[in-house]
Amino acid sequence: MNKHIIFLLFAMVFSLLTACQSKSDVKSVPQQSDTTAVQSAIAPSQKEVQSYSTAIKGKIETLHEVPVYSRIAEQIVYFAVENPGEYVNKGQVVARLSDVALRNKIAHARARLEKAEFQYQAILMGQGYKHDNLDAAPEDIKHMARISSGYNEVKAELNVLESELSYCTITAPVSGAVMNIQNMLYGAAKPGEPLFYIVDMEHLKVSFEVLENEVPRYENGAILSVSTVAFPSEHYPATISGITPVVDDNGMLHVEATLKPHPHLSPGMTAFVTVEKVPTSNP
Repeated sequence: MNKHIIFLLFAMVFSLLTACQSKSDVKSVPQQSDTTAVQSAIAPSQKEVQSYSTAIKGKIETLHEVPVYSRIAEQIVYFAVENPGEYVNKGQVVARLSDVALRNKIAHARARLEKAEFQYQAILMGQGYKHDNLDAAPEDIKHMARISSGYNEVKAELNVLESELSYCTITAPVSGAVMNIQNMLYGAAKPGEPLFYIVDMEHLKVSFEVLENEVPRYENGAILSVSTVAFPSEHYPATISGITPVVDDNGMLHVEATLKPHPHLSPGMTAFVTVEKVPTSNP
């Protein structure tokens, strides 16, 4: 009986010693830190830090957004653009208006002009001038004869109608992309209401804001480089065109720089502007 008790006590003591030894071994193993690995994975390179710290975010805009108007009220019978973003060239026919009503008016005006011309000749012949020599009449007499016959009035009306006939063909005033289409085929064109707008793609600028103390870096003579989100590896030169002389509530000033046209540049693009060369101040 005593032997069994001694064996149990010995087993309990051995178990306690083994447990203490295992705990001590766990504490002695150093914990591996993954901070370095995480930092190296998320930390940007020095070049990236420098690039983002010096670049200023801006927006590419057009210098001109040209509305295309109709000068007369007629139905649209031909419309060259259907979707926004379509490109048109300067002088390209973009719309035609119905000319049926105008041609009828012109025909009636020409008939009245012939009648007025007959009356004009009759007045001169009534004053003794021969039909085959009406030009021999003095200018003041011929002028009065035209007024009395209504010739001048009808002639002026005919000239206006013929001019309006040319308004039925509408051409693009500039080259660019079509935006904000306001009308459609067989719609009613009205004077003063634009059919659509053309974004001038040949004259672009980049607009951005700078801090008040950074203005000297962007004065005349500064050389700028512009990149876009769409084509980050491409850089386009820009020339300062103006700095708004008013500081806003956040201590910022508005700066604009002109860009040369490029197939990869479009109004509305997000741009990043960096200063390649700071202008030297005059002594």
